[in-house]
Parts: sequence; C-alpha cells; structure tokens
Amino acid sequence: MKPAHVRPDGSVTMVDVSGKRATLRTATAEALVRMGQRARNALTNATLPKGDAFVTAQIAGIMAAKRTAELVPLTHQLPLTGVDVSFEWRGDVLRVRAEARTAAQTGVEIEAMLAASIAALTIYDMTKSLDKGIEIESVRLLRKSGGKSGEWSRGRA
Repeated sequence: MKPAHVRPDGSVTMVDVSGKRATLRTATAEALVRMGQRARNALTNATLPKGDAFVTAQIAGIMAAKRTAELVPLTHQLPLTGVDVSFEWRGDVLRVRAEARTAAQTGVEIEAMLAASIAALTIYDMTKSLDKGIEIESVRLLRKSGGKSGEWSRGRA
C-alpha cells in the first residue's frame, strides 16, 4: 500500500480530500504533566507570579489547534467548530484534555493532540521556576469519531 502523502516519484503531497463528504468529526486527546508538590500547590492555589496558568494554557491550547496546518506539514486547514481544554489532577499528575470538533472532510486528531501538547507546555512554562523536573508524558489520542473509519476509542479514557 502506497503511503497517502508520497507521490510515485518520492516527493510529497497533501492528500486531496475534495471527493470526501464532510461529516461531523471529533477527537479527544490528553497530555500528562508530572510535577512536585510545590508546583502543584502554586497551580492549585493560583499563586504563580505569571498569573493563572490554567486560563493561559487553555488559550494556548485553543490557539495551537487553530494553527495546526501551519505547524504540522501536510495537514489540512480545518474549520474548527469548537476546541475545549480542561484539567484534572490525578495525584501529582495533571491530566490535560483537549477536544476538537469540526464538520469537514478530514479528522481533527492532530488538532486535539496539538492543543493538549501546547497546553501542557504552557503549564510547564508557567511553573518551571518552582520545579525544573516537571515531565510532560503520554501525549495520546483518547477517542475520535466521524469520517470513513467511524468511532475509535482507546478504551478507558
């Protein structure tokens, strides 16, 4: 099977999706941010010198999703209908979740993953003065819907 982005001469191309029907598509992704108690306390109590890290990370994640086609080669510019970024603590790990939605001819998995990644990097940037050992791990797709391949879920998401 020939890779979709490779021409017979070996050069690359953006896949032509003009023959595909636009459908409602969603994707949810996550990034995990592991940090020490000092950084967690500052995040939880909103006492960071740079301001509210959660709001800033939400904005950064949404902005990143909107710019996916500029940042990831060969992706399509999508008319996003919604992007949500949320946070949940699991012990010393902050779970950053991002959901992207569109009505288009191709999926939004990369948009959701990029939103989660950039939101996690923003959390790191705003807390690094308190904990240099912060780790961002396990950036992954949790679920997607729509399109030819339909529903997919990692399972316990």
